[in-house]
Amino acid sequence: MSASEGGSRDGSPGLSRRGFLSSLGAGAVTAALPVPLPASPPGPQVVPPGEMTRIVLRINGRPYPVLVEPRWSLVHVLREVLGLTAAKEGCGRGECGACTVLADGEPRYACLTLAVEAEGMEITTLEGLMDGEELGPTQQAFADTDGFQCGYCTPGQIVAAEGLLRANPRPTPKEVRKGLSGNLCRCGAYVNIFAAVERAAELRRTAGGES
Repeated sequence: MSASEGGSRDGSPGLSRRGFLSSLGAGAVTAALPVPLPASPPGPQVVPPGEMTRIVLRINGRPYPVLVEPRWSLVHVLREVLGLTAAKEGCGRGECGACTVLADGEPRYACLTLAVEAEGMEITTLEGLMDGEELGPTQQAFADTDGFQCGYCTPGQIVAAEGLLRANPRPTPKEVRKGLSGNLCRCGAYVNIFAAVERAAELRRTAGGES
């Protein structure tokens, strides 16, 4: 037997060329076998469309038990479920401010807020600014100064102004412009809108006994 077929040239046992090639082939087969991959982490839980969740929304000082889909926005529930239609569905993506409500006293886009997210918050809409059948000071100020034109954006403008004045009863003109910068008026009635906020600040101070 030659060294290429059996053993080494000096007669000692060794690995032949045929044996070497055979071992390479076996190694290649082993390397080609599929290696089990680690188990993938579970994906996010998906709520089927149409599945309803019971929540309680506190709006304008009253509790409202409602059944909602988790994907529904707050403005959708306000308008289509509860019939509170002052907040308007404008752009639907947080650009125009027509849907502005107060959430725990701060202006918030209702189109970008899920109804389930609003549970536990104190939500105030334009309807909640009235005193019975009487307009609130901020609403009255917009009427006094003609702070609107077509009126579509007006509810959001008033609610944003209300939130500003609750946080800052004496805003400067610059602060007024900044406070309402998230609310767009397609009619361009900004001069009267800003005048309305200044008038609202005066009415609120008068109602509170301030000079």
